[in-house]
Amino acid sequence: MQDDRLIVALDVPDAHSGLELASRIGDAAGFYKIGLGMLTGGGLALARELKDEHGKRIFLDMKLFDIGATVEAAVRGLARFDLDFLTVHGDPHVVRAAREGAGGSGMKILAVTILTSLDRADLDASLIRPGDLPEIVAERAARAFAAGADGVIASPQEAAMIRALPGAAGRLIVTPGVRPAGADPGDQKRVATPARAIADGADHIVVGRPIWQAADPRATALAVQAELP
Repeated sequence: MQDDRLIVALDVPDAHSGLELASRIGDAAGFYKIGLGMLTGGGLALARELKDEHGKRIFLDMKLFDIGATVEAAVRGLARFDLDFLTVHGDPHVVRAAREGAGGSGMKILAVTILTSLDRADLDASLIRPGDLPEIVAERAARAFAAGADGVIASPQEAAMIRALPGAAGRLIVTPGVRPAGADPGDQKRVATPARAIADGADHIVVGRPIWQAADPRATALAVQAELP
């Protein structure tokens, strides 16, 4: 019944709320994202429980960024939890350190290109070099692949451009900022529908609020999967 191309974002306050939501969704989803916002609310404990006791796949979305030695140590520690995906920022020195820390654990290192909540005005405010945003995303993706990333995080609007890169063969593209037709985009600025994201080359889509805010999260998860080509 479940289609693991859908990753449900458990963007709720704590592990208790996350486990309750996962229970409501039941067999309608097999892959969950646990983010930084839940880290102090038992996020790692929830990851282990969903993985070990419920057989779910886990995407730990920490977006690590630090000097290489620190990133390597952090990733080495997280690799012990038998996670499936881990995010780091897409800067090459960070990706290389994370790849080293992951070792042979099987945990996939996904590099963040440009956050899906940002647009060109946000990049200007952060003193990011001028240029077309999709082209900057694609360039960061190419550099992350060269540094050893197993995949990248990018908005669905850049998925096709990234998939066409020479280094993208065999690499994962995971797209947040995915909203079913008619859904409120919230704080996401570069969005697309589930079907569009997959058609443009994404391997996985991440959907949070449209599912966990729904009156029936299980039915909504199934409806999102029904949209996938």
